Amino acid sequence: MRKMDVKTITTAVRDLCIKANIYLGEDVKKAFFRAKEGEASPIGREVLQQLIQNAEIAEKEEMPICQDTGMTVVFVELGQDVALYGGNIAEAIHEGVRQGYREGYLRKSVVEDPLLRKNTGDNTPAIIYYDIVPGDQIKITVAPKGFGSENMSRIKMLKPSDGVKGVIDFVVDTVSEAGSNPCPPVVVGVGIGGTMEKAALMAKKALTRKIGSQHSVGHLRELEETLFKKINGLGIGPQGLGGSTTALAVHVETFPTHIAGLPVAVNINCHAARHEEIIL
Repeated sequence: MRKMDVKTITTAVRDLCIKANIYLGEDVKKAFFRAKEGEASPIGREVLQQLIQNAEIAEKEEMPICQDTGMTVVFVELGQDVALYGGNIAEAIHEGVRQGYREGYLRKSVVEDPLLRKNTGDNTPAIIYYDIVPGDQIKITVAPKGFGSENMSRIKMLKPSDGVKGVIDFVVDTVSEAGSNPCPPVVVGVGIGGTMEKAALMAKKALTRKIGSQHSVGHLRELEETLFKKINGLGIGPQGLGGSTTALAVHVETFPTHIAGLPVAVNINCHAARHEEIIL
């Protein structure tokens, strides 16, 4: 059994919050350059170049990529052979968010009551998801989620008879209706199966996959490719100004479901696709 002080988790989350908001992932940078090379629209190419420059300036000046530094979503894979001491893991994560958003001068965007709308002042609480896994390590992924894109996400309980076509139509229609609101080119996470909340969680977690990765299962890889082509065929383009690059990637995840259902969730991420991870 490996022992770990929860202060280690606080420090890690603090650093991940700052890094995710300032430094664009290498996979996203490469996707920008690929998109720029293949973009049919001159305006679209110019916008992609501006996004590249924005990321370079953010890194050089150590400033946030975007003014909306998001609500902090944290995925924790906790090894069952790790014994935590020194406090509560959830509070350790929240404290890491507090420190990260304070020390990184990141915008605090969380309100404590969704109806009364009073700001918590420190961007907590974080949204935390736990998985208990074999081993004696802890993997933490921090994904700040801006709400320009989050507000464009959708879920629908399709009928089994709607099949693959129903899934494709729903996903493409969701991106089409979103238009320029989520700051395209977007990354699209799709969760299929399980229950309503399971589908939504899969769609969210799908956004943390590296851009350019493909599903290991053949028919799901084909579905990702089909959705990618159809979405980029919408003509929305970078920042909604037209072009052939509406999405940088489409990631699909599935889970077994009930014989009477076909839940489908679409979680859209902006072009920044912010997330950072660490293994402790």
